[in-house]
Amino acid sequence: MRKLLFIVLLAVTCQLFAALPSAVHGQPLPSLAPVLEEVTPSVVNVYTRTRVQVRSPLMNDPLFRRFFRLPDVPQERVSQSLGSGVIVDAAAGYVLTNNHVIENADDIAVSLQDGRSLQAELVGRDPDTDLAVIRIPAEGLRALPLADSSELRVGDFVVAVGNPFGLGQTVTSGIVSALGRAGVRGLEFQNFIQTDASINPGNSGGALINLRGELVGINSAIFTPSGGNVGIGFAIPSQMARYVLDQLIRFGEVRRGTLGVSVQDLSPELAEAFSVPPGGGVLVAEVLSGSVADAAGLQPGDVLTSLAQRPIRDAQDFMNAEGQAPVGEPLTVSYLRDGHNRESRLQLEPTPRVQGAELDARLRGAVFTELDAGDRARGLSGVLLESLERDSRLAYEGLRPGDVITAVNRQRVHSMEAFQALLVARPGRLLLQLRRGGEAYIARID
Repeated sequence: MRKLLFIVLLAVTCQLFAALPSAVHGQPLPSLAPVLEEVTPSVVNVYTRTRVQVRSPLMNDPLFRRFFRLPDVPQERVSQSLGSGVIVDAAAGYVLTNNHVIENADDIAVSLQDGRSLQAELVGRDPDTDLAVIRIPAEGLRALPLADSSELRVGDFVVAVGNPFGLGQTVTSGIVSALGRAGVRGLEFQNFIQTDASINPGNSGGALINLRGELVGINSAIFTPSGGNVGIGFAIPSQMARYVLDQLIRFGEVRRGTLGVSVQDLSPELAEAFSVPPGGGVLVAEVLSGSVADAAGLQPGDVLTSLAQRPIRDAQDFMNAEGQAPVGEPLTVSYLRDGHNRESRLQLEPTPRVQGAELDARLRGAVFTELDAGDRARGLSGVLLESLERDSRLAYEGLRPGDVITAVNRQRVHSMEAFQALLVARPGRLLLQLRRGGEAYIARID
């Protein structure tokens, strides 16, 4: 009897599913298809080729080369990678993607949804936010409008579009799981949107959209213990992407300045001591002599609460605000001192850059800058290797942009002036100590 009843119920269920209506009470069933038909032509696949010189350690021995009659010429290896991108300006052909997708690439190709494959040129890149802009021939393109990501709320529905694992254009959906996420290693400015929409390798640089078909973020990273998606993906907010996009198109780089202060988060004890609510600002730990902040009258012990009308809750908020504050334009910094609200008007000055060749011939092809507040807040001292030509001596020895030179021949580096003095004092072999992603390395420069 039970078996007969089960069979009857199964038959009824199958009939119900077979007769699933296309509309309920005259209304069509909800579908993302109409939105995606407008969005997917704006999301592209990005393919890169990079030529890497490979040299065996045995080739450094002249006796080995002479015995086997080998030329002192390194071999070349070609590596390929893939990712995604978003067309943000159809008239000019600008495509927004991740810096790590195109970093060091010799050839960049873009594949459109309609099957066209186009060569792209690099407009500019910003390693600190992991964003880059490339340009393709502007014919028959469709751009994706940028939304205001500051209006996002946890729980909003979002859709990720990209090219995971090179399978081709793929769409996944989810919600905004959290906002203002940080902690991704190697990036200076972080304010990520967290989503449970599936993001996998190859999705990098793709679009995170809202249900109106507007770009709210650029998919950038995932948190995973195994290499696959576990429902924790991160996207760069469109507001940050908009600022970087404008800077890269105008200048080919992001021009940033610095206040010249070191800050730290307020612990519950410090917040109570300064009569500040939790998350109500950051504590100024140091003001560099001669800096913009020094001229504006800021002092150690002040609690910064906002910069350029952006509220400051913690040190990451401060770094994000400082990194997106316009250089050379008046802005306001608000702070607390002795329980009283104060404001100062100031203008950020461009962070000074020094060509390596101006310091030492062995550093030709490199550009160095002073560390910013974020690095100093993490306890780093030294100079930052901002950019590096691929055929330079430092690149050949394994250094990369973003490395922090902390010591020369075991002598600590505290400033650009100290770095230059140590180079002059040791004209022979150099031992450079550096930090990269929390790890320490040593490079020898003969």
